Amino acid sequence: MINQDIIEKAKNIKLLLLDADGVLTDGKIYYGSYGDEIKAFDVKDGLSLSLWNRAGKMSCIITAKKSSLLKRRARELRVFKVYQNAFRKIDVYEKIKKKFRLQDSQICFIGDDLIDIAVLKRVGLSITVLDAPSEVREVAHYMTDNKGGSGAVREVVEIILKAQGAWKNLIQGLGSD
Repeated sequence: MINQDIIEKAKNIKLLLLDADGVLTDGKIYYGSYGDEIKAFDVKDGLSLSLWNRAGKMSCIITAKKSSLLKRRARELRVFKVYQNAFRKIDVYEKIKKKFRLQDSQICFIGDDLIDIAVLKRVGLSITVLDAPSEVREVAHYMTDNKGGSGAVREVVEIILKAQGAWKNLIQGLGSD
């Protein structure tokens, strides 16, 4: 069962910020013999981001790495913007917050590693994944039951949209009960 404090924080969320490697993927990067990069994305995470969009919510990705694969996946999922090469994620976070005219309490960030701590400390709902290091788990409001790249984003989207009373109507649109 989700802690009531998490549910209350989730009710305010308008913007979902995501790290990429270790959150949308399992954090592994595979290189082919021709220099091509291969990443695996979880389809459950993808469906949940589609539902997030359908609910009229915005999402952005902040990542320290640059990846054409990530940009492609984000475009497929209608992620509003991907901020790549963001080594100081807190600076990008402040720009995003200003651009959307949001308060910290209206933003959820899912991060998985040390580089994410500054943003995790600032947002209204900070989330990390099951396999995050202890330093990250200590600052996050919530740790997912799933690892990054294995449904962690789906878990978070479901928590937020259920807290906001939107989940049931969204999934009915998919043909389920």
